[in-house]
Amino acid sequence: MLNYIWLALVLLAVAIGGWNDRFKDVTEGALDGAKTAVTIALGLIGIMALWLGLMRLAERAGLVQRIARGLRPVMRRLFPDVPPEHPAMGSMVMNMAANMLGLGNAATPLGLRAMRDLESLNPRPGVATNAMCTFLAINTSSVQLIPATAIAILAASGSTRPTAIVGTALLATLCAAGVAIVSVKLFEKLPIFRISPLDQRTTIEQNFEKAEIKEDAGVSQAGVTNPAYSSSVALQEPPRRLSVLGLIALSALIILFIALFVRMVAPTVFGIAMAPAAAAQNVFVRSVNALSILAIPFLLSFFPLYAAGRGVKVYDEFVEGAKEGFGVILKIIPFLVTMLVAIGMFKGAGGIDLLSRLLAPILTPLQFPTDLLPLALMRPLSGSATLALLTDIVHRLGPDNIVSLTAATIYGSTETTFYVAAVYFGAVGIKQTRHAIPAGLLADLTGVVASVIICRAVL
Repeated sequence: MLNYIWLALVLLAVAIGGWNDRFKDVTEGALDGAKTAVTIALGLIGIMALWLGLMRLAERAGLVQRIARGLRPVMRRLFPDVPPEHPAMGSMVMNMAANMLGLGNAATPLGLRAMRDLESLNPRPGVATNAMCTFLAINTSSVQLIPATAIAILAASGSTRPTAIVGTALLATLCAAGVAIVSVKLFEKLPIFRISPLDQRTTIEQNFEKAEIKEDAGVSQAGVTNPAYSSSVALQEPPRRLSVLGLIALSALIILFIALFVRMVAPTVFGIAMAPAAAAQNVFVRSVNALSILAIPFLLSFFPLYAAGRGVKVYDEFVEGAKEGFGVILKIIPFLVTMLVAIGMFKGAGGIDLLSRLLAPILTPLQFPTDLLPLALMRPLSGSATLALLTDIVHRLGPDNIVSLTAATIYGSTETTFYVAAVYFGAVGIKQTRHAIPAGLLADLTGVVASVIICRAVL
């Protein structure tokens, strides 16, 4: 699928650029895309090292497997081809939670880790499995509790109700997520995308059983030696229970963060009044904002403390996990450069403007605001370009205009599908993406349509 999409973007960019006499813009778009891809990738190295280090601690302590067990009923329905005890389950759960809270700097590394875990079960290297396609579709339609960036744009422009899009974005992402899950499950059964699921299931189970070796040969608590992230160092099974000191320390940490959460949510706590702006927000918004702010500090302290309480050598294991970050990013760069170059060429040639003009006569009778069309078309391609379009709409029409609020809702309830596909699949060398892109684009379309309908009804 990506082969045809990439070739179409490049050829259309050259053709449209020649017609519009914008070959210079096409060239600059290609160069800027390549530069942006490397800049993004290099900026991810440190973040990747941090979160892979923390994930290694969580795995060595058995925490990832415990989380996966707790959500086993739901995850087994979504990912029937993944063994319930496999670390991929825990990695995917953590990625989804980070996406819901808007923690992009944590969600991407966790998602890459999940893809690498899924690749360890892949019987056909280079071809996306059903589980990978489902995971990508869920990522591109992730339920968003707080669209923080869109709210910040509205607030900075002087909006009197920047948080009005919280509810609309939540409803729109719920619609998009539902369509993504249904479509990805339907698409995987179509002959054009089918890869003999029975054979795949059998191979996965065989791979998983082969990995279940005895403790003296080196295994994790779940009995899995995952080649995607395990080195030649044997894994030591952690103690079954926390030490008394570790339990006391964890209890104190949890109490501390609960107190901080209550302080950030309640209008007055301990006799200290909140700032007027914060007090004016509703409880739901304050609660999610508090979770977003406290989530990363809590994880940065909870994981090491939990692992230490289970007898894990936290420093050594964190370093071993962090070492993987650089290698992952090196694998991503070629895929990211390839996709962003094509997108930069198409944008520079004026392809988005041309599509907007062609679709305007169709969308105008449907009462779809023409101002939103460039933003909706650009959203699956480039996050930074979409942000620039959102900013332009807000400044041109005003932050409290219904079109501006709808544009902010679209930004908060959709995803850069092609970027996500290039990064996630590139990290594990997937070239045949099967139905992941169609399902992701369908989720984006649902998010756009739902945003317009919901905003028109609510705002």
